Amino acid sequence: MGDVADKVANFQAITGLDDPDLCAEILSAHNWDLELAISNFTSNSTNDTTNNASEATTSSTNLEEVETGLVVGAAGGPPGLAWKIVTLPFSIISGSMGLISGAVGFGMWAASGALSYGLGLIGLNSGQNGESSTRLVSVSAAVLEAMDFVACFERDFGGTRPNFVAEGFMDALQRSRNEYKLLFVYLHSPDHPDTPVFCERTLCNEGLVAFINENFVAWGGSIRASEGFKMSNSLKASRFPFCAVVMAATNQRIALLQQAEGSKSPEELLTVLQRVIEESAPVLVTARVEAEERRNNVRLREEQDAAYRAALEADQARERQRIEEQERLEREAAEAERKRKEEEETQERAAHEAAEREAALAKMRQEKLLSLGPEPEKGPDVTQVLNDLIWEDLNRKDYSAKRAVQQRDLRRRELRKSWKVFNWFLKVLVRFPTGERKERRFHCTTTLQSLYDYVDSLGCLEVDNYSLVSNFPRTVYGSEKLSLSLKDAGLHPQASLFIESS
Repeated sequence: MGDVADKVANFQAITGLDDPDLCAEILSAHNWDLELAISNFTSNSTNDTTNNASEATTSSTNLEEVETGLVVGAAGGPPGLAWKIVTLPFSIISGSMGLISGAVGFGMWAASGALSYGLGLIGLNSGQNGESSTRLVSVSAAVLEAMDFVACFERDFGGTRPNFVAEGFMDALQRSRNEYKLLFVYLHSPDHPDTPVFCERTLCNEGLVAFINENFVAWGGSIRASEGFKMSNSLKASRFPFCAVVMAATNQRIALLQQAEGSKSPEELLTVLQRVIEESAPVLVTARVEAEERRNNVRLREEQDAAYRAALEADQARERQRIEEQERLEREAAEAERKRKEEEETQERAAHEAAEREAALAKMRQEKLLSLGPEPEKGPDVTQVLNDLIWEDLNRKDYSAKRAVQQRDLRRRELRKSWKVFNWFLKVLVRFPTGERKERRFHCTTTLQSLYDYVDSLGCLEVDNYSLVSNFPRTVYGSEKLSLSLKDAGLHPQASLFIESS
């Protein structure tokens, strides 16, 4: 291409930059490769390509659209159509080279990462103190550039300086937005002759430093670094030293409020910054008030939501209690109804069973009564129930003691005569536990089972197991004697029995 002067002139003619020193710095940063410098400059101006894959997603979209506010010494407008046509082949070639270099760099990074991980597993990838030589937390290239800039600036110009944040530009812009401050931007040109004096006398002035740290979020970058170079193109920096004041705008844009190019005294830069603060104060106050209102609204809405949820939970708890109480009452009512029905069914079943038993007993009595046959007529072989009133008459106390004895003896003699005369006439008396007496005539050959059948047929007993017993002498006519006849059992010609429950 020729000598250095020709390259600077060609670069200045193509890019439209007025400052030859800036053009020389840009060419120097690209090793005096004119085509590469023009390609990077144009690609950063039109957002067609990226030099670093890790920085493309964070800054290429947001940094190119700048809303211009109050501008001091602004650069010229964007290049025309003819200039774009002239530089188009350089853009295509540099873009292709950038993609190839990015792919190769990514492959080398992946390979080195895998190798480092493998060495770490076997304990070979560690430092002198046993610590890993790689970073534990991944740090972006923009952050590394910002950290390097802060370290170099403090090393070259001392600790009295603006508090440059060690973050990428977009992160610093977001920080200023969150703190409701403007962003002070300083683009550092290491090779410019005015840079050392500006940094030592102006940028490190204690009064100016205090004002910047109190009212701004400060960010700095070297134009030799990727993000600093991109910001110089985005802000159209034509002279150095370069300072600017920007703020976050809508739709992921930034608004350029003020810029100061060239060497300035602390008083001049302080005046510019104070004017920017005064002009931007209403906007910042409004933003701060709106943010506070939004926070209050969010907090109020959260409190209302919490109160609503608490009330809703209380209502749901009461509704659950009401439903549980209703279900409990329904269960109790159903249980009571079930018990009532069971009791009714039990009573009906008991009544039915009692009726069946009564019917069975009546049928049994009828059958036993029929099995007895008709009561036999009086005769010598017939046993009849003896009326117990005879014994009661003998024991009456209506007479005097002597008269009673005489009458009793007389009656006994008469009875003996009647038994001898009417030897064929036999009476059997059956006394029930209730005091009731029943009598009947039986044939002397009738078995004791017939007596039991006769007692059962009367239906006067409430027990099923009983025995017929005689008193004098006491004899129990149990089940073992049921087959005996009345005569064989000693109940003929007369018998007086009573019932004893088993």
